[in-house]
Amino acid sequence: MKCRLDLLSRYRWILGGIAFILVLTAGLEFYSGRSLLGPDGRFALWDGDIWSSENSQRVADAYSFSHFIHGILFYGILWLGLRGLPIRFRFLLALAIEAGWELLENSPFIINRYREATISLGYVGDSVLNSVSDIVMAAIGFVFAWKVRLRVSVAAIVILEIGCLLWVRDNLTLNVLMLVHPVQAIKDWQSESHTK
Repeated sequence: MKCRLDLLSRYRWILGGIAFILVLTAGLEFYSGRSLLGPDGRFALWDGDIWSSENSQRVADAYSFSHFIHGILFYGILWLGLRGLPIRFRFLLALAIEAGWELLENSPFIINRYREATISLGYVGDSVLNSVSDIVMAAIGFVFAWKVRLRVSVAAIVILEIGCLLWVRDNLTLNVLMLVHPVQAIKDWQSESHTK
């Protein structure tokens, strides 16, 4: 029992940091008008149809894999840039960066950019639930990268990127490309899966 209490005491501030980041992000999104559970107000664990109005409203969706990859990439970048910083600080920094992205991603500017430049024509932004889940997925990706060898992390990224490309014709790489520099041929190819 004493060992458990010591362990809990040791990690209490990390757990508090995680809770703070999640609650702050959820609060800011809710305050800015984001829906807690999506426009229909329904709770669900999964929606795998990227063309559905429920995409980015549930706990997880096809883009959850991209957020897992974010965590792996944040681990690598922070290891390269801040290797001397203890892992617990790098972990919380990675979560803060992911939370910042969630807030930016759900801003009118990025929502409109998604609608204009990508296949997400009807995108309304994430629900608060989905945003919090995306941060958790990045946290899982970070811990995964910390615990496995580099080649396993690289293999995971390649498998997830190819898997999502074959499954929904979208992945983190295409998502970033289409946000930054849209390519009409890619958008047309992605849209073919919706019209079939």
